[in-house]
Amino acid sequence: MEKVFHAACPLNCWDSCGFKVTVIDGKVTKVEGDPDHPITKGKICGRGRMLEKRVNSGERLLYPLKKIDGDFIRVSWEQALDEIALKLKEYKENFGTTSVLHSHDYANGGLLTNLDSRFFNCYGGVTELTGSLCWGAGIEAQNWDFGDAYSHAPGDLLNSKNIVIWGRNVARTNMHLYEQLQKAKKSGARLFVIDPIYNATAKIADQYISIKPGLDGLLAAGVMKEMTRMGLEDKEFIEMHSVGYQDLQVLLDSVSLEYISSVTEVPIDTITHLAKVYAQRPVATMFGLGMQRYANGGNTIRLIDALVAMSGNIGIAGGGANYASKQVGQSFHTEAITLPNRKKESRNFTMMKQAEGILTATEPEVKMAIVTCGNPLTQLPDTNKAKRAFSSLETLVVVDQYMTDTAEMADYVLPVTAAFETEDVYYSSMYHHYVNHGPKLVEPPGEARTDEWIWSQLANRLGFGEDFAFTREEYLNLGLSSLNKEDITIESLRETKFAELPVDSIPWSDRKFKTPSGKYEFTSTSAVKAGFDGKITLTLPNESKWTNPNLAEKYPFSLLTIHPLRSNHSQHYHLLGNEPEVKVEIAEDIAEARSLTDGDQAVVWNDRGKITGRVSLLKKAHPGTINIDEGIWGKFGGSVNQLTSDLESDNRQGSTLYDCLVNIEKVTI
Repeated sequence: MEKVFHAACPLNCWDSCGFKVTVIDGKVTKVEGDPDHPITKGKICGRGRMLEKRVNSGERLLYPLKKIDGDFIRVSWEQALDEIALKLKEYKENFGTTSVLHSHDYANGGLLTNLDSRFFNCYGGVTELTGSLCWGAGIEAQNWDFGDAYSHAPGDLLNSKNIVIWGRNVARTNMHLYEQLQKAKKSGARLFVIDPIYNATAKIADQYISIKPGLDGLLAAGVMKEMTRMGLEDKEFIEMHSVGYQDLQVLLDSVSLEYISSVTEVPIDTITHLAKVYAQRPVATMFGLGMQRYANGGNTIRLIDALVAMSGNIGIAGGGANYASKQVGQSFHTEAITLPNRKKESRNFTMMKQAEGILTATEPEVKMAIVTCGNPLTQLPDTNKAKRAFSSLETLVVVDQYMTDTAEMADYVLPVTAAFETEDVYYSSMYHHYVNHGPKLVEPPGEARTDEWIWSQLANRLGFGEDFAFTREEYLNLGLSSLNKEDITIESLRETKFAELPVDSIPWSDRKFKTPSGKYEFTSTSAVKAGFDGKITLTLPNESKWTNPNLAEKYPFSLLTIHPLRSNHSQHYHLLGNEPEVKVEIAEDIAEARSLTDGDQAVVWNDRGKITGRVSLLKKAHPGTINIDEGIWGKFGGSVNQLTSDLESDNRQGSTLYDCLVNIEKVTI
């Protein structure tokens, strides 16, 4: 019997779509968009549709597995949980709870994925991860500048006179924003795209501006320099609502426009034109994430923030420095789920440095890691170091739906439920401000269990089962309790399917910022308190011909590792039908210099590793630019992170995945 249900996308994505899911005889057969959703309006991407295959694939993990003498054998849940709990007890007694690492990422966005933190806090506190591979440097930068990272509501874009898409291919990563751009253009807005790659979003722009990778902040400095020369800055905002502008002026005076143009490889007349564009308010600036994945990444976002602020585009309709929408996640009572007060000990590694931390930590050493919502052996920078680190552990437990690169290295693999197999609520602190209900529609295959069940079973064995003596509905209402005054409960969401969260659609319109001064801070008080200088600087990427000419001579090309079109990071590659392969996209000047054409096999390498793939030409890409999509599994050619650095960004909260120089040559078969 066929039935169609409402549902929601769980993937860590900008759009957080509403679904209509068809179920026949207890099996999901089709995933489509929900036309009633106020933002996504029935349109979804291929990654969302792929969830039907992800749920039904015959490659799903069905039973707990234990590795013995290098091979996995099926074991009972009772045996697996008893043995894992015994190890957790022994490590706690002999070395302390921080001898255990909780390795995680953000594969899915359900509210109850936070139950893993509840478990580890009640256990006593473990070695945890801070920062983010994805957007951490930019979040910290906006924390310093504004006090938090807030974006305008999607519909406000129709109030914009000019829209600048800076380092972001929304056609690939944010399809509903792409639709908004098309509407805004029809209403008269002008669209500018700044990016090293001439992408699908650039094709609809009024002007595409090609830039050397990693130099976006320096370009913003040039635009500000021209604005001040022409007297186009918003003097009222600067005088009444900001602090530290004098430091910015000194910085801009220290550099010539000719130098900026030379390094960014953007013509001076283009920089001057952008200055005039930013003076024609309102201007909406839509930030991408890639440009902050450099050693100068936090400073890059601060420079663009400063441009948006000094041009008077903060707190006005149609404006904004739109990087993240953290008001969304802040709407939920997450602490009621995670119980942070139960933590007695803690130790932190940054997410970027977790491999280094495993290899070098003492007092105590890391003896055990439990991996949830992630695949670090594919996604961590410097894959070869990550392999050494995770193979050095005495015990590795992976909770997943598939035998990923990380799961293959584990001692225990625990099968967990997928989308549509358990109830949750979904949201994304990246674009729109709606929470979506995701009901349980089908039973999980084999002996797959919910993460809630896994944690409660372990908690029972370790003596704090009372902290998990709740139903799933009770957990959901705990997390939603902060929204009760808005009449948002799990019961109401089951009826309405989605709900608008109480966020400011135009943040900072009252000019009251969350910084220590209460003003926009060109020089950050919070940064000073954290041990940094606090002033914006003109730093460059760590790997460039200006900062490391010897390295650049050996490895002359910039490598980008953008998100794949059809997979959410590493989650879908094994489901794509034809076996995926590494695609090496190269700018036309590289093709000419290395005698490469479409379809050639080429090896890309640096001191950290190498990877081989099939060449594809990137038309109009910035000279010297290579892209290899991230997330590819080892059996399909290996992760591009074999080439990337595990250094932290300038503010220590982000990765340097794009700060990467490489060389390339044709492979002769």
